[in-house]
Amino acid sequence: MRALVVYCHPDPESFNAAICDLVCTRLTEAGAELRVLDLYARGFDGALSRTEWRGYLDSPANRVPVKQDAHALEWCDTLIFIYPTWWYGLPAVLKGWLDRVMLPDVAFLMPDGANKTIRPGLTHITRLGVFTTCGASRWLTFLVGAPGKRTLLRGVRLLCARRCRTAFAAHYLMDSSTPESRATHLERVDRALAKLIGAKARQTKGAAA
Repeated sequence: MRALVVYCHPDPESFNAAICDLVCTRLTEAGAELRVLDLYARGFDGALSRTEWRGYLDSPANRVPVKQDAHALEWCDTLIFIYPTWWYGLPAVLKGWLDRVMLPDVAFLMPDGANKTIRPGLTHITRLGVFTTCGASRWLTFLVGAPGKRTLLRGVRLLCARRCRTAFAAHYLMDSSTPESRATHLERVDRALAKLIGAKARQTKGAAA
């Protein structure tokens, strides 16, 4: 298993960091080769520049500005996103990562003479996990439409292997969370991840605030 974790949170002491630590520990214990892209720690620029936009279809030159990330995406068979949900969607830096790294001939194939529609380019990815936190309630998030979850588990999922397995866990009402609710959520993440990668979950105690 070759696992790529795309982690997006500005605070290394956040609860999302605790989720990332748990996920990385479990993947390592399962024998996975692991790569972590910590977008904030790296100072990843989420803005698609005019130069990149103009060269968007120029493959393979289009991947040069993000070659490390594009290579990691092509390398992995397990892709996991960990991030806080802000305004019901993805943080700007993570959305920008999708804009800049999910490129033609990396994540998808553009229409050509024989094909009128975009075709999947991530068919080597057979597992997709999404672990997030939300300030809003579950009810309100789904009333709005959960655009962040839909972008990843529908949009990105459609680019992956036809039978790609998925996992999702969200801690809702994060602003009124308690040590108990956070610990319970870590256990939920543990179970979801174990099911995704075919490993055995184990009880998790404690959580960062």
